[in-house]
Amino acid sequence: MLPCINWLQPFLALISSTLLTRGHNCPSSCLCPDHHTVDCKGQGLTRVPDSIPLDVRRLLLSNNWIPWIPSDFLVLYSDLVYLDLRNNSLSQLEPGTLSTSSRLVFLDLGSNNLTEISSETFGESRSLIKLRLGNNPYLTMVGMDAFTGLTSLRELELERNGLTVLDVRVLEPLPSLRMLRLEGNPWLCNCHFSKLFVWLKENRHKLPTGMEGIECSLPPDGRRVPLSLLSEDSFRECQGTLTLTDYLIVIFSGISVSVAAIMASFFLASTVHCFQRLSKGSKGDEEEGND
Repeated sequence: MLPCINWLQPFLALISSTLLTRGHNCPSSCLCPDHHTVDCKGQGLTRVPDSIPLDVRRLLLSNNWIPWIPSDFLVLYSDLVYLDLRNNSLSQLEPGTLSTSSRLVFLDLGSNNLTEISSETFGESRSLIKLRLGNNPYLTMVGMDAFTGLTSLRELELERNGLTVLDVRVLEPLPSLRMLRLEGNPWLCNCHFSKLFVWLKENRHKLPTGMEGIECSLPPDGRRVPLSLLSEDSFRECQGTLTLTDYLIVIFSGISVSVAAIMASFFLASTVHCFQRLSKGSKGDEEEGND
């Protein structure tokens, strides 16, 4: 009997270790009020803690000093639905870092030092409903495909960042969007803002503060005015303004026309030259026949 027990001890230890990792082990300096919640708020952490249970569903990491998230961080936590990283020191997110979290519903990245939301940052996080990206004062760029795949997203917060312009195509892949916060950004009311203004006017019901809660700077003096005081006529001068894409199309079209004209001229000249040679050959044959 004793040899059997000794033989089973390694397996029992392995099973016990697995159970602890799956839900009964809590990282040091954190609280685990239940088997699916890990609360590490305000612990002065400088990195994501180790030994997080694999079946964690709510992970609270706000009010720390975490500067980055490992690119494979969410690979193991397939049950995670709530992730709070508010008020940390995050400066960038590697593309695809959050794309593996298929069940994530709530994500808070507010009050960090993010400078850019690049394309494919969130990948195909189709379950994400609420995304907080506000209060990142250095955030000045949002990639064209940053929110592509977030088909369930209902609430998007981009307030109090450093955005001066936002391509309206960034918002088009969000069919479920119900609430959008954009107030507190240093928007510039120039021609690059005109299309976003039209979109905001058509979707003003999605703005919690309304059009009057969003301000922009008017050229040339930089005077800030609420969007509610503007109209599409305010951007009337932009209707004849060409974008970079328009200029490229014009240049390409001009080059294509020039090449086509050169080829046509060359073909026409070659044809005329051939006819002249044939004509001279025919006259020579007639003269030889008369002789």
